[in-house]
Amino acid sequence: MDVLLQQIINGLVLGSMYALVALGYTMVYGIINLINFAHGEVLMVGALTSWAIIVGMQDAMPNAPGWIILLIALVISCIVAAALNFAIEKIAYRPLRNSPRLAPLITAIGMSILLQTLAMIIFKPNYKPYPSVIPVEPIFIGEAVITTTQILVLAMTAISLSVLMYLVNYTRLGRAMRATAENPRVAALMGVRPDTVISATFIIGAVLATIAGMMFALNYGTVQHTMGFLPGLKAFTAAVFGGIGNLGGAVVGGILLGLIEAIGSGYIGALTGGVLGSHYADIFAFVVLIIILTLRPSGLLGERVADRA
Repeated sequence: MDVLLQQIINGLVLGSMYALVALGYTMVYGIINLINFAHGEVLMVGALTSWAIIVGMQDAMPNAPGWIILLIALVISCIVAAALNFAIEKIAYRPLRNSPRLAPLITAIGMSILLQTLAMIIFKPNYKPYPSVIPVEPIFIGEAVITTTQILVLAMTAISLSVLMYLVNYTRLGRAMRATAENPRVAALMGVRPDTVISATFIIGAVLATIAGMMFALNYGTVQHTMGFLPGLKAFTAAVFGGIGNLGGAVVGGILLGLIEAIGSGYIGALTGGVLGSHYADIFAFVVLIIILTLRPSGLLGERVADRA
């Protein structure tokens, strides 16, 4: 039971981060039917930007409280990532909006490679230790352990998802998103500006990806130019798992995928004395993707148009 409880905690933390990234995929797909494969690199840019800001602020203001440094880094990183995603949509995707679907897909993959290469040149390819700006004392729940960083991850995810759900369901921008997802041309006739809505969707997705990127960096303690690739693929799997185009499905898919990955790798590790667990952790996401695409291509929750954003 102690192993199970520990893996459930790890899975909830991991799944929460996947859910944040998956929401960016599903929002964009819900409006323009595009899989933005550069989304993982936006996560990477946000995390590397926050690393640079935190390191600089710790050198300039060594006595500043850690939570203030973290908050400032979060705000600036969100702005940088939002500006980047806005530029990606306007430069790389908007001119291809009426092209065959293969063209923007190839462009998205090319943008992913371009961002990785630029980040490698700017930040260098080596792994960088992410500064510890909050206490890391463990909290024991029976024999299981949860850290303050993991609690922060869960809290930030819950707050972000609550704000997003309110934004989509109860604000003017959210209504415009749902209208554009239904039918962009009819929405334009009703006074909605689809280009503005699509840009806003990319900006919101970038903010969520940046929060997830910082949470990944805090939880694992390192940043690097390829750090967004695998979480991006897994978040895409989570979006498909829950039902791409469905906000609730992205959250459910992310959390379930995190639990499956953590529990599966934890028990394999326990059965093999820790030899195989970590090595086989990544396989579970793609096994789930194959099974879902084979048995239920629309995902667990399907695609409910009313929830698309």
